[in-house]
Amino acid sequence: MITVAGFNTAIDHLFTVDALVPGAVQRAARDEIYPGGKGLHVAQTVAALGERVQLVGLVDAAHRNLVARRMAGRGVLFHGIEIEQPLRRCIAVRERDGRVTEILGSGPELALAEREELLRAWWRCAEESTLLVLSGSLPRGFDADVYAWMVRRAAGRPCLVDASGEALRHVAGSGAFLLKPNRDEAAELAGRPVRTPQDAAAVARALHAQGIVLPVVTLGAEGAVGFDGRDLWHASLTLERSVNPVGSGDCLLAGLAVALERGEPLADALRLGVACGGANAMDEETGYARREQVDALLGEVSLRGLDA
Repeated sequence: MITVAGFNTAIDHLFTVDALVPGAVQRAARDEIYPGGKGLHVAQTVAALGERVQLVGLVDAAHRNLVARRMAGRGVLFHGIEIEQPLRRCIAVRERDGRVTEILGSGPELALAEREELLRAWWRCAEESTLLVLSGSLPRGFDADVYAWMVRRAAGRPCLVDASGEALRHVAGSGAFLLKPNRDEAAELAGRPVRTPQDAAAVARALHAQGIVLPVVTLGAEGAVGFDGRDLWHASLTLERSVNPVGSGDCLLAGLAVALERGEPLADALRLGVACGGANAMDEETGYARREQVDALLGEVSLRGLDA
C-alpha cells in the first residue's frame, strides 16, 4: 500500500481561451473544474497504474462529495479531514498555442486541532503502508519543517518528497529516501542556475551527499535526472503534442513511486516516471496519467547514462 500525504487539497479551474489578454474581459471557450492538489494528482495516477493507494487531505462541506466521488471513481481510498474554511482554489488559463498561466490560491490557515487531526490520520495510514509520498505545499499554520518531521517519524518506510521553499530545505537534510525538486527548486538549493542535465546531475550528487538516497531533478520537457549513488541517469521523451503540461511533475512522481514499490531500479523508475509525465501533458485534465497512454509512451522514453 502507498500512502500519499496531499494535505493542501485544491479545487482546480481550467479555462481555455484563444489568447490571454491582460486587462481585458474575455470569455472562455471551455471552463472545467477538477479536484486538485499535487498529492491528489500523485494518488490518482498511482491508482491508474494499478497500485493500491490511499490519500490523506483536506475537504470542505461544499466540495466533500465532488472530491470523494472523483477519488472513489479513480480507485483511491480517500481520508478527508473536513475543515470549516473553504478549500484553496487554483486557476489555470490555457491558450490556443499551449501556453498555460497558473494562479495558485494560498488556501486556509488551519487551526491546531485540524493540523493534529491531519497528522493523526496520516500516521494511521502510514503504519499500514510500505511506501509514503509527501507532496505539495503545506496548508498555512504548519511549520516549514513538518515534512522533515514526518520523514523521521516514518523511519524504516521509504518517503518520497516533493516540496518547495523552506519545506524543501528542511527535507533536504532529513534523510528522505527520494527528493524530487524541479529545475527552479534545484537552482534555489544549489544557489546557481540549473540549465542542463549536467547541472541537474551536480545537484543530484550534492543531495545524495546530504543523505538523500535517490535524488531526482526534473527538467520539464527535458525529462529528469536521477542518481542512486553509483549511476547517473537522464530520462527524456519527445512528445508530438502537449495539451496541458500542468501536473506532469506530479504524475512523474507517481510513476517513480509505483516503480519503487515494485522493486524496480532507478533507471526503470525514471523511465516510467517520464512516461507518466508525458501522458499527463497529452491530456486536457490536470494531473492525471491514463494507463493506456503511459503504456504507449513507455517504449519512447530515451534513457542515457551521465558521467557520475
